[in-house]
Amino acid sequence: MAIRDRISRILCSVTPTQAPAAHPSSTAPWWVRTLTTTGRPLVAAAVLVMCAPGEHHLAVLAGWSDRLAWGMAAVLAAYAGIAAAVASARPAGAPGKRSAVSGAIVSLLLAMAAQPVSHAFVTGHLSASPRTPLWLVIAVSCVPPLVLGHLLHLAATPVPAAAPVSVEQPSAEPEQDTETNEQDTEQPEPNAEQDETPRFLTTKEVASLYGVTPSTVGTWKDRGKIRPALSDPRAGNLYDPETLPPLALLG
Repeated sequence: MAIRDRISRILCSVTPTQAPAAHPSSTAPWWVRTLTTTGRPLVAAAVLVMCAPGEHHLAVLAGWSDRLAWGMAAVLAAYAGIAAAVASARPAGAPGKRSAVSGAIVSLLLAMAAQPVSHAFVTGHLSASPRTPLWLVIAVSCVPPLVLGHLLHLAATPVPAAAPVSVEQPSAEPEQDTETNEQDTEQPEPNAEQDETPRFLTTKEVASLYGVTPSTVGTWKDRGKIRPALSDPRAGNLYDPETLPPLALLG
């Protein structure tokens, strides 16, 4: 045990402590952090405002009144927000995760499709006279009930409950006789004396300790950076772990 404690102290002195890297957002200028935090909701609001007229226009062409047609823009905006929130809140592999991600993508595609189709009617590339094309009436009329059905499906999908934390209770140990306890306490004394006997490290063990090759340890010895405690005809040079310097002083 004493040798292990010595080696662990040497490793602590050799291995440099590294400070945790700072998060990139904490080192960014204040105006970058401000634009990042406030820019995203502003862009989202601007996109919703710009998409609303096109969605309203298609709803009017599909047959809704001018006032009620604004509900189409509200439906698509709520659909995108709810689907994105559910997708980000549920972990990977949870029930409803893929469905929520698909809903967020579909809401984005609907908003993207509504703008060019509406602009095509406004600019004259498509015509709604004498009546609106049948495919447009059917497609736009089916959007609100389909959105409602998917949102009800997401609401009905169960959310996985968190696993309960199990608290381990200490098991009752059988009582031991006082005589055996006294014997156990008396036995480690001769072992403790044996552990105090110093054990020297070979060149290979020193190289493994520093994480270098044995030839590098030999070079350090030739340059006088480390000194062997003794030389054995069989084991070669032996080093005392207490006298080994930190790696920073050997580089």
